[in-house]
Amino acid sequence: MIVYNVTVKIDLAVAEDWLAWTRSEHIPAVMGTGYFTAYRLLRIDDDEPEVDGLTYAVQYTCPDRDTFHRYLAECAGEIQRRHRERYDNRFIAIRTLMSVVEEEVLYGSPS
Repeated sequence: MIVYNVTVKIDLAVAEDWLAWTRSEHIPAVMGTGYFTAYRLLRIDDDEPEVDGLTYAVQYTCPDRDTFHRYLAECAGEIQRRHRERYDNRFIAIRTLMSVVEEEVLYGSPS
């Protein structure tokens, strides 16, 4: 299993709009390609208050590298272009591809 992690630091002035757009359009566009099986949207919480932007990570789960590379070749360029056009010079994005080595999912809450 592969995790495609996109970390985005977005300018405070457009952060609320970015989050709404990411939820309503960007993530559905990525998931709609059919190459990913799940996603997580996370806000990175640091001890220091953010003064110039908020940082989020979106993690997309993909079955394997071949599937991910098909996504890159067939879909990523257009999806990333729409993001750049909407938020040009208002964000920094770092993309990371990770392989899941081990995972445990616990059900229920701690006692």
